[in-house]
Amino acid sequence: MPTIMVDGQEIEVDEGGFFVHPDQWTEEMAPELARTAGVGELNEEHRRVIKFMREEYFAKGTGPTVRALGLSSGVPVKRLYELFPKGPAKLAARIAGIPKPRGCI
Repeated sequence: MPTIMVDGQEIEVDEGGFFVHPDQWTEEMAPELARTAGVGELNEEHRRVIKFMREEYFAKGTGPTVRALGLSSGVPVKRLYELFPKGPAKLAARIAGIPKPRGCI
């Protein structure tokens, strides 16, 4: 498996760049992961979505779809695409340090 360096730690990722071991993620990694993903500076809405993604993953074993994310996170779908261009669920999952959600292409 490939690895990446994030916040001084070597992290095992899959071929899509998603963490293999979500428990290795820390909040301090999020800004670096966001910059690498092209998201830029994280604001409170970004952080709310990232936290929600992690909670859903640990509760259900997968991150939410974009539709579920928009309905349950408190951030409307249109805004999710502004915050995480090119696929909100996928980008948010990568920054949250969880595997790619089921249903994402």
